[in-house]
Amino acid sequence: MKKLFTNKLSLLLLIVLLLPTLALVTKKKYQYKFQDPALSIEARVNDLVSKMTLEEKVGQMLNAAPAIDRLGIPEFNWWNEALHGVARANRYYKTTVYPQAVANAATFDQRSVHQMANYIAVEGRAINNESLKKNIHTQYTALTYWSPNINIFRDPRWGRGQETYGEDPFLTGSLGNAFVTGLQGDDPKYLMSAACAKHYAVHSGPESSRHKFNIDVSDHDLWDTYLPAFKNLVVKAKVAGVMCAYNAFRGQPCCGSDLLLNTILRDKWHFTGYLTSDCGAIDDFYQPNTHQTSADAESAAADAVLHGTDVECGRVTYKSLVQAVKDKKITEDQINTSVKRLFTIRFRLGLFDPAEQVKYRQIPITELESPAHHALALKMARQSIVLLKNQNHLLPLSKNLKKIAVLGPNADNQLSILGNYNGIPTQRVTALQGIKAKLGPGTEVVYKKGIDFVDPNPNIKAMVDSVKDADVIVYVGGIAPQLEGEEMRVNKPGFTGGDRTSILLPAVQTQLLKELKATGKPVVFVMMTGSAIAMPWESENIPAIVNAWYGGQDAGTAIADVLFGDYNPAGRLPVTFYKSDSDLGSFEDYSMNNRTYRYFNGQPLYGFGYGLSYTTFKYDMLTTPAAIQSGKKNMVSVKVTNTGKIDGEEVTELYISHSNTGMKAPIRALKGFERNFLKAGQSKIIKFELSPEDLALVDNDGNSKAVKGKLMISVGGSQPDAQTTASKKTVSKTVSII
Repeated sequence: MKKLFTNKLSLLLLIVLLLPTLALVTKKKYQYKFQDPALSIEARVNDLVSKMTLEEKVGQMLNAAPAIDRLGIPEFNWWNEALHGVARANRYYKTTVYPQAVANAATFDQRSVHQMANYIAVEGRAINNESLKKNIHTQYTALTYWSPNINIFRDPRWGRGQETYGEDPFLTGSLGNAFVTGLQGDDPKYLMSAACAKHYAVHSGPESSRHKFNIDVSDHDLWDTYLPAFKNLVVKAKVAGVMCAYNAFRGQPCCGSDLLLNTILRDKWHFTGYLTSDCGAIDDFYQPNTHQTSADAESAAADAVLHGTDVECGRVTYKSLVQAVKDKKITEDQINTSVKRLFTIRFRLGLFDPAEQVKYRQIPITELESPAHHALALKMARQSIVLLKNQNHLLPLSKNLKKIAVLGPNADNQLSILGNYNGIPTQRVTALQGIKAKLGPGTEVVYKKGIDFVDPNPNIKAMVDSVKDADVIVYVGGIAPQLEGEEMRVNKPGFTGGDRTSILLPAVQTQLLKELKATGKPVVFVMMTGSAIAMPWESENIPAIVNAWYGGQDAGTAIADVLFGDYNPAGRLPVTFYKSDSDLGSFEDYSMNNRTYRYFNGQPLYGFGYGLSYTTFKYDMLTTPAAIQSGKKNMVSVKVTNTGKIDGEEVTELYISHSNTGMKAPIRALKGFERNFLKAGQSKIIKFELSPEDLALVDNDGNSKAVKGKLMISVGGSQPDAQTTASKKTVSKTVSII
């Protein structure tokens, strides 16, 4: 025993004597402190920035940040996109393309959006890992994704509305939160990738004037409509980045706004992440025919950085920051603040740590387009489809047809299904391909494009005559991402510069549909679009209308699944489908008066939250507190039953309507939603929690206030005044708020 004790003591003394030597070895392993992963990120960032010259710091504030070879810092490009799949990496890689963002919103499914974002991050990491192995640091290979777009789609004429989650702040914030948390991952130390909420704030067209347009809205509209989703992503989801918008707000460019950036984003919401400009937005501070709030590049750069804009997406203006420091327009300490924010993100991504210490660095390139990712893309394409009309149960169609005609400019359009801000998949399925794959050799499938989207066609009658012997005619039309989008060179009837001048379905398509109806054959209108389309004649006269958006790589399979009954549609509209252009105010008016379902006083063609099913659902047993307590959480539950003979999903929506409060309030507002699968005859109790924030109203000064008065709570498959065959009954109860 004594000998054993002596040996242990000797070993302990040896370890004590060796500790200083081991510490020296550890220190020698790293040339600089910032390279040591054992230190805190803050300490590492501070050490790195302290070793950089002013010129090196400024270089890191451009989206294409150059390498700093003497410090071992590789080049880094902040600009990457992942709106509905890793985008623009197709120079090297094929990626999974999910439905466009507005179609994601139509799923009303936070779980699917969260899972999609997680799969996007997996593919992004796979690309980044492979790129780092090959020492590739080019654009669209990094992990800072400038997604999601959470602007409010206040006007259907805006061409970029397709990139958003629709017109409702609650839906937008909920889905945006799901996207951000899915994309950024759940590791306590490392970001899987870095999301970026854009375009902050009060931004939704027109595209043609975004570089010079000055917007002002009431404090009520600012806080009631335009800011809630951004607050959700910054405060709750902890989004890594924010992108400021092109337009000016109350006389200051959004990337140099006292109120938006300093007062709200940094001071009130305590945002500590990085802020990037939109591309070229800092140039708009001083270039001709723009905001021209600064005299020159040097003043513009200083103004943007003083307002917290850390990255310029651009190549010119921020380079003048070196001279701006020398001219004392800005201090080097203020430059340091921005550079530290930027490197904090890069360290949180694990880009300066040994690969074996970062679990996300192990994701292989074989994860691209994996079977699980493909399956989710198809699932979400199905979930997003909204059945708008189904007269006399024309749908689902029989698979035993002798002949089916598939017509229209989107029937075999491989571009339309991808939307914009997209990647390129290995395979994509158009509506025509999906229908052909669905039907057996006993059915003849005849395809004719027939018309373009907008241009007149004198041969419509002859084309219709050639297909009038078909059992069913499926017309796949609508519009396309080649007509609506970001600052586009498009000038066609109804479209200009990426925006729309009319929300009506183009006249040539209505003409064709009239001819098709005149054949006496059943006509199904499958519509692809990124925005609301007014189609009063079609809604009155075409028996079946299916809205398929831009459905991603498996759009055609999903369309065929719905048309032939292999999937029971349950998508809901995330935007109001108005009846005509006369329902809309001035495109440049950002006031919410008479806009979106929350404030629109008219009767829409199809309302927000609307969508049919092949089965029916009943709601009852709505349970609420006897009185709602404004400062506490309040539980609401309802029983939903599939009363039909077909299994299917149902989106349950909860709306509240205030009265007798003495304050301005929406007509109604979505405050809860949940998507569930119910077998025929099955019932389920759905529970919702109404938070004090959900129950509060915004006063005229923009303050959120608890109120007393009456509150109507409505739960069903649509808005309370829009009963559908999908939801035979929406249940409501009026209670007092105390």
